[in-house]
Amino acid sequence: MAENITDNEIIDRVKNGDKNAYDLLVLKYQQRVVNLISRFVKNHSDALDVSQETFIKAYRALPNFRGDSAFYTWLYRIAVNTAKNHLTVQSRRFTKSDYDVSEIEQIDGNMSLTEQTTPENLLIRDELQETVLKCIENLPEDLKSAIMLREIDGLSYEEIAVVMNCPVGTVRSRIFRARETIDSKIKPLLEN
Repeated sequence: MAENITDNEIIDRVKNGDKNAYDLLVLKYQQRVVNLISRFVKNHSDALDVSQETFIKAYRALPNFRGDSAFYTWLYRIAVNTAKNHLTVQSRRFTKSDYDVSEIEQIDGNMSLTEQTTPENLLIRDELQETVLKCIENLPEDLKSAIMLREIDGLSYEEIAVVMNCPVGTVRSRIFRARETIDSKIKPLLEN
């Protein structure tokens, strides 16, 4: 029965005093929020704490939720901001262990190197992955966030604009610049 209830109906129930209704939203989005935050926060335990903090902040801010965007998009924005705040406090930076092979394959998904597993192709793939990881690590924060939200989390440009609190044109520009930077680093490897 709970699967047929929309996010807006649940939000209305919470706003009308049904505190238990919020649990439905937490259950629905908890894993996605933890996955998102894990891309920013290296330590799994810290990521869980930041996720919990995200849901607490969202609950407290729910009376101000106007419904201009989907609840999920709004929650994503809170999660990203909470993760960034955590990183600022902890003075941490991204490391290559924040990413896994499946994420890198998603970023360079047009490449067919994973189809042929010769030792040479495995070496080339590993070099490409390492290069992409280093490139992402060194991107400015705004480009890094935009490319991760688009290529790893699969958000639309409009959703990213809401999460990053900027115009869609800015999102497109940031993603273009991030891709251009990554392409310039991997192009020499592909030409060899």
